[in-house]
Amino acid sequence: MRRGGTRRSAYATRDLTTGDARRNLWFLAWPQMVAGLFNASDQIVDIFWAGRVAGFGAIGGIGVAQAYGQLIMMARMGLDVGMQAVIARAVGARDIALANHAMLQAFTLTALLSVALTALGVAFAPLLLRLVGVSEAATAVAASYLQYQFVSAGVQSFRQTTGAALQASGDSLTPMKSTIASRVLHLVITPFLIFGWLGLPEMGIAGAAAANAAAQVVGVVWNFQVLASGSSRLRLSLRGYRLDFPLMGRIIRIGGPATATQMERGVSEMALIRLVSPFGDAALAAYALTRRLERLTNIGSQGMGRASGALVGQNLGAGQPERARSTVKWAVGYVLVIRGFAGALLIAFPAFFIGLFSGDLAFIAAAVVWLRIQAVSGVFLGGGQVFQQSFNVAGDTLAPMLVTFLSMWLLEIPLAFALSRWTPLAELGVAVAIAAAMVARFALYGGYYFTDRWLRARVLPRSASDGGGDPPEAPAGR
Repeated sequence: MRRGGTRRSAYATRDLTTGDARRNLWFLAWPQMVAGLFNASDQIVDIFWAGRVAGFGAIGGIGVAQAYGQLIMMARMGLDVGMQAVIARAVGARDIALANHAMLQAFTLTALLSVALTALGVAFAPLLLRLVGVSEAATAVAASYLQYQFVSAGVQSFRQTTGAALQASGDSLTPMKSTIASRVLHLVITPFLIFGWLGLPEMGIAGAAAANAAAQVVGVVWNFQVLASGSSRLRLSLRGYRLDFPLMGRIIRIGGPATATQMERGVSEMALIRLVSPFGDAALAAYALTRRLERLTNIGSQGMGRASGALVGQNLGAGQPERARSTVKWAVGYVLVIRGFAGALLIAFPAFFIGLFSGDLAFIAAAVVWLRIQAVSGVFLGGGQVFQQSFNVAGDTLAPMLVTFLSMWLLEIPLAFALSRWTPLAELGVAVAIAAAMVARFALYGGYYFTDRWLRARVLPRSASDGGGDPPEAPAGR
């Protein structure tokens, strides 16, 4: 199909509110799973080079730097959630003009927030590392890496927000392509900047983060080109652009709790690092590496969760809550199977995966236990991610915020402190506490799913579509 002479794929034209819900789910999910695999590769590759170039002690410092980079991304992620909620509902209600307008308002907010966060991060990078107890030796390696990581996060925010808009509209293929392009470029140019090949500056491990920042630009340009060309369902055009403060406020209101949820997760990560760091560089490195390996198995749950969220939003916009409910059920079921298989591989061959990053036998022995604990609990993490993303794009962002607070700050952090300080588990008590929180979070989300309250969140302005805003609320119960 063509629009103005531009060829459009099925991802720009397929009606996701009709047909087999399971097929629609996989139609949207598989590109996001592939993109998730490549997204996870950047942190894994940087950890690999840190271990090979500076020894396993540097892995902890680089892992902390990556956690701070993620924290910056989390601080603005709520804007993407609020934007996706509006775009998905508008597309389901056949109001593409509103979807385009919401996209531009979200881009404006992203630009302002990303510039501010990046500037602050670059200025205070060494202090941030010392705040969580990173040793002087690890800080010396990681400080400049962290500064480039903040710059990379600022650029990446535009790739993610453009990709999120496309995904909410039903196009998960374009973000996959832009992700692959940026990640492959990152992999290729990283050693050139680390070692100064071909006359490039020899930057050490900081070169990995600098390569990431440069590679992200390619993904940003790719997504913007598709949005501007008319080959997607959405169309990026500044003609008639205006600041719409009420709609910006709606996006912030919907996304605010989602930002709080992500910040709860990010700050809790820093708190856990602070609990682990007194046990030494080896323990911190084991924590950092195994968390990255565990996140590598997130590719299935994150991709399926984003697909489920887009379908939930569009089906609610079309007034079909039963299809939305069914989509979440199937997505959770698929993820439990996928994460179970991935976890089994990590449990069966932990030394193999850890040995790729360091050959130190004592370090491998310590990290194996960490990895096995996290591989078991990762199954429940996957199911929880699907619930969270589905509820968020449905517009119900308050429930995930509360669930995250209960499971992390009332359970995970106190339990991690108690087990690591007052039991023989020592640093492994942190791993056990993380696992307990993942199980609790999945149980809380599952209970909330059956209340159907998430189906009744209001998202669209009252003047949207036919003048009535969202379709009538879904009835409670099943």
